Amino acid sequence: MTDRFFIFGAGYSCKAFARANIGSAKIVGTTRSQAKFGELERAGIEPLLFDGTTASIEILENLAGTTHLIVSIAPGDDGDPVLNTLRETIMEKMPALSWIGYLSTVGVYGDHQGRWVDETSACKPVSRRSVARLEAERAWQTLGEEVGVPLAILRLSGIYGPGRNAFVNLTNGTAKRLIKKDQVFNRIHVEDIAGALWLLAEQKTGGIFNVTDNEPAPPQDVVAFAAELMGIEPPPEQPFETAQISPMARSFYGENKRVANAKLRATGYQLRYPDYQASHRAMWNAGTWRGESEADARSTIRKG
Repeated sequence: MTDRFFIFGAGYSCKAFARANIGSAKIVGTTRSQAKFGELERAGIEPLLFDGTTASIEILENLAGTTHLIVSIAPGDDGDPVLNTLRETIMEKMPALSWIGYLSTVGVYGDHQGRWVDETSACKPVSRRSVARLEAERAWQTLGEEVGVPLAILRLSGIYGPGRNAFVNLTNGTAKRLIKKDQVFNRIHVEDIAGALWLLAEQKTGGIFNVTDNEPAPPQDVVAFAAELMGIEPPPEQPFETAQISPMARSFYGENKRVANAKLRATGYQLRYPDYQASHRAMWNAGTWRGESEADARSTIRKG
């Protein structure tokens, strides 16, 4: 049987996933806006509308033949919109389904005061959005067990790549070097999300996986490194405590942990960009940091 993928929430990461093996499988994906249909089509995705509450006939018809289901929609106040709308359909009307991938966040671990965490570590989410993510993970695990299909939960670190990186922030004047003692973050390049997702899908591997780089680092170091590559002065350092930042940005600094990725690497996946230096140097040298056109991306992004 030919693999048929269905993506709920075909955004930045899932478009990279589709481009990585464009044309190798049928991929259908949803968006909330018809204005984004062109972007999805250029990435190799057949677009459909999904508002989070109602499934069209086209969605139901495509799900009936889907072999691989990928969910990349954040849960809302009422829980996971895909499960709320289509749980019965997934349970009873997807006979070809052989694997489910759920894109989550390392935010579910909460604050571990800079210590290392892996997939066995306690989850103690701090923010409301991370609490909702953990609840959604558990709901999908329950469904996976009920339908007897392997479920891979990908806990993603801070996502960046072409069009979303320190170079862009320096160029548009939004880059900051906030200093908070001992604060570190992990990151993950979008191409490594795509590569890891393809590998897990092809292997039909279930379980929880931290999809993250090898080097948790202070955020100000990333900005300084990008500025050095650009040959410009970095923005001045600012104490975190007195900086003018949004409540959401401030909440990220309330969690401090180092996220391990040994379980992902044990699957055979090798990170294309194991640290921020390698990825930023590659984007700068190739000139892709501004954001590639969809057509160019087809020839430059490959499965990891």
